[in-house]
Amino acid sequence: MSDDLELETEGPDPDLVARASADAMWAGDKASAALGMQLIDVGPGYALMSMEVTEAMTNGHGTAHGGFIFALADSAFGFACNSHGEKAVAQHCSVTYLRPGRLGEHLVAAAHEVAREGRSGIYDINVSSDGETVAEFRGHSRTVGGRWA
Repeated sequence: MSDDLELETEGPDPDLVARASADAMWAGDKASAALGMQLIDVGPGYALMSMEVTEAMTNGHGTAHGGFIFALADSAFGFACNSHGEKAVAQHCSVTYLRPGRLGEHLVAAAHEVAREGRSGIYDINVSSDGETVAEFRGHSRTVGGRWA
């Protein structure tokens, strides 16, 4: 073996790319901030976000309007699918509500990458409160060109 062999560089640290991408996205994400969402953690193919259900988010039943639960899951999905540095958008999303969100509840959305190939990705997002599932969300992403970091 020759001493002249060069070691291959692995490229940028995936955790640093995820954090830099999240920071760049968060800087322009007025919707998530206005709803009081917090980005708790982010990593390659992963994001964890939270939001408290306020009175302004309740519907005629006195429970959380499904659109706000969807918005939390969608935001977590967005941070997860953009965590590799490439700009990505939602191509298709679906949600199943398992129980209502309640006024004052602290909802947590955990997004995990299921598959990523070419320009497409699939992500599952669990929305819960105190470990009890409120909704399950699946998002399909599509990269659109450009990079965050």
